[in-house]
Formats: sequence, structure tokens, C-alpha cells
Amino acid sequence: MKLKLKNTPEQVELIKALGSRNAAVSREANEAFAAFIGPVVSKVLNEAGTSSAIYADSEFDQDDNPSYPLDLYYNTDKGFISVWQQNMAGGLPSSDAHVPVQELKVMTYRLDSAVHLHKKYARKARLDVVSKAVERMAQEVLIKQERNAWSVIMKGLAEAASLNGRSSTASTSGALRHVLTSNQDGATSKFVLQDLNDLMVRMKRVNVGFAGGTPADYNARGLTDLWVSPEVKAQVRAFAYNAIRTDAAADAANAQNMPDAARMAIWGAAGMESIYGVGIHELIELGKSQRYNALFETFFDTVGVAATNLAGGNSLSDFATATNEVMVGLDLGRDAFIRPVARDADTGGTFIALPDDQWYATRSEKAGFYGSLEEGRLLLDGRAVCGLVLA
Repeated sequence: MKLKLKNTPEQVELIKALGSRNAAVSREANEAFAAFIGPVVSKVLNEAGTSSAIYADSEFDQDDNPSYPLDLYYNTDKGFISVWQQNMAGGLPSSDAHVPVQELKVMTYRLDSAVHLHKKYARKARLDVVSKAVERMAQEVLIKQERNAWSVIMKGLAEAASLNGRSSTASTSGALRHVLTSNQDGATSKFVLQDLNDLMVRMKRVNVGFAGGTPADYNARGLTDLWVSPEVKAQVRAFAYNAIRTDAAADAANAQNMPDAARMAIWGAAGMESIYGVGIHELIELGKSQRYNALFETFFDTVGVAATNLAGGNSLSDFATATNEVMVGLDLGRDAFIRPVARDADTGGTFIALPDDQWYATRSEKAGFYGSLEEGRLLLDGRAVCGLVLA
């Protein structure tokens, strides 16, 4: 993420006023600059994070209590449903069971950050220093947003590992559990096309219509995006020059044989952004012993139910972040991922920036800003998540 203030006469004058030793001038400039950076930071937050491509914003008035009518989202033939949501920033996402279907009150929380800089940089019109301060504010909020957003996804995925596709009860047979294991075993376990193909079939079976048959919008019900580690993405790139698997562990289930045209497409694009119409996205936090992988281990161990075997796949009685890694599949064709966010009554924006009055004392020779937003994270339908574990 990089923010850069334009070097215009108006902005230079405003920055210089921030460093004024005249308290009235400095305070007025602080308020004007805070009002200016609020929409800028809000736009950056909506575009920079990975979760912004997953969650749909649902704005509500500040100080209001947002809610959702769950009967519009679910087939309720089993009598109750589960919704995963973050109850507090940095907390453990929870699964709420509702009997019968009712209006869900959404829990929201505040994410904030504060920065300050020495007034001498403002008096010198150092736009680069001021830009870095605003950039730091946006980065701190973005980190908190990403952690909370992916916590809900990983919690939903871990619990969906033990759910039947049309029920919120644990399945003893695991016929339609959402998390599958890879076709390969051991330390050399790799992602192969058969894994993706099996995962696509499983998602189709999970995403049935309300009557148990083919949904009316069948083209939008299924796996649309797969989030993987850089190591798995490297394996996808390797399809270009290692298209046919010939090692001792090769068999009918995991052998790869791609057409030359497909291999050349991967080679020419320095990788592959989609396979079978499923978008492939890298996530640094995924991979062995990485942040989100360890998060999945924590949630998965809490559930205490093993992931399903693929036909001819491997058993998985436990998940260890040091030896296993999870790939996260999502169906973004469903309105399942919601981000309720408060809208400021005065500005209409979602990120509020204000002058930090603790630096108003003349002797401090500093100027500061405080920014915050109020949001929540919801996964309204567990059928929108699936996963593949390289065991």
C-alpha cells in the first residue's frame, strides 16, 4: 500500500499551516486535513486488502443496530441454521444457532489508529513525511481488518469440515463434508488437477437448491475462487514444464497430463490465474506454519472432527500447521460474506478521521490524527466455503 499527496499549491499551503505555531491556525488546518484524509483512507481500505474481494459492504447508519432476516438466505428444512460472525475485534468468531429462523442482530466493533508527526516537517512542506503518516494509519487499520475477516472464514471452514452439506449437524459418514484431503500422501504431497476437480464436484453437491435439486442459478453455485500459498502457486506454474507426473508415487488418480496449448499458456503468463474457470489467488498467510494456516489448526482442533477422505485419498485424523497446509475455496456467487459498516451521519463516509487533540499544546510541537471505523464480519452461509488439505 502506498499513499502519495499531490504537490499542489493548495495542499502545500494546508500542510504548512499544520506546522504553524499559531494555535488557532494549526487547529483549523488539523480539522481541514482530517476531513480530507478520511475519504482517502476509506478508498484505500476498500481496495488494498484481500478480504475486500470477498466481503460485500452493507452500510448502516451510525449508532444504528444492523440486522439481517436469515430466512431470505437459507433453506430451513432442518429447523435451525448456523451463522459465523466476529463478536469483537481480535476475538474468537462464534457460530450462532437460531431456532427458529429469525432476525439476526449483527455484532459490530471499532477499529482505530492514531499517528502524529513533528510540526517541523509540516512547516517544510514535507509531503512525503505526511503521506507516510497517513499511510501508516491506513496500514494499521488494514491489518486489523484482514485478521478479523479471515478469522471468520477460517472458523467457518473448520466447522464446515464436520458439517453435512444440507444440515448443521455433524455427519458420521462425512459424505458431504466441505474439507477434502489431497490425492497424494507424505512429505512430497502436491496439488494436482484431480484435487481441484474433486473439490469442484463436492461444492456442486453441497450447493443444492432448496428442494434438494439443481438450483435455478446453477452456474453461480459452486467453486469460484481458490486461495493458496505461494508454494502451491509454484506447483501450478510447474505444470508448464512438468506436465506429466512420472515419479514412483504416480498413479491414475494423481498423474498429470496437460495439453501443450495449456502448458504454453501457463508459460507465457508466468503462471496461471485460473483453472477450469476457478480463480487461483496467492495468500502469503497460507502455507505450512503460516498465520492463517495456524489459525485453521486452532479452529479445526476445537471442532475435533477429521476431514473427509477423497476417493483414493488420505485419511486426516488431525491437522498440524507444521506438516499440513490448507487451501481455501470460496463460492463468491452467493451473498454469503457480508461486511456491515457504519456510515458517518455528517460526512457519509465509512472511515472517520479527526484531529488528535492531545497534541494541541504549543510546546509539544507535534500534530496528530485519529481515525476509526465501525464494522462487522459475517459468514451467512457455510455452503460458500470449502477446503483442500495437503496431507
